[in-house]
Amino acid sequence: MFFKLFSLFLIIPLVEIYLLIKIGGIIGAINTVIIILITASLGAYLTKSQGFRVLRQIQNATAQGYVPGNELLHGLFVLIGGFALLTPGFLTDAIGFSMLIPQIREIYVGIAKGLIKKRIQQGNFQMRMYTDFR
Repeated sequence: MFFKLFSLFLIIPLVEIYLLIKIGGIIGAINTVIIILITASLGAYLTKSQGFRVLRQIQNATAQGYVPGNELLHGLFVLIGGFALLTPGFLTDAIGFSMLIPQIREIYVGIAKGLIKKRIQQGNFQMRMYTDFR
C-alpha cells in the first residue's frame, strides 16, 4: 500500500511537470498558463453542474426508498474529478474531465463496484460504525 501511494504522489507530479515543460516549450508559457486557467474554470463549472445532477439522483433514489449506492459512487467520482481539474496539469485534467462525463464515469463506477464486490467475496471488506446512534 505504501508503494502504491508513494508511486501515486511521485510519478503523477513528475509526469505533470514533464508535460507542462514540453507543452510550454511548444506553445509557450503564457498559452500554457491560459489553458490551465481555462480548464480549471471549466472544470469548476462542470463539477458544480454534475454534482447537482448526482445530488438530485441521490434524492430521487432515497425518495423511492432504496439505498443510493450507485449514485454515491457517481458522486465520489465527480468529487475526485473536480479535484483533479483544479490541480494544474494536463494528465490530471484529462482524468478529471473523464470523470465528469456521465457515460465515461459509468466505467469508473463499474470498476469500483467490481473491486468492492471482489473484496466482499474474499472477505477483505470490513465496515465499522463510529457513532453512538443505532
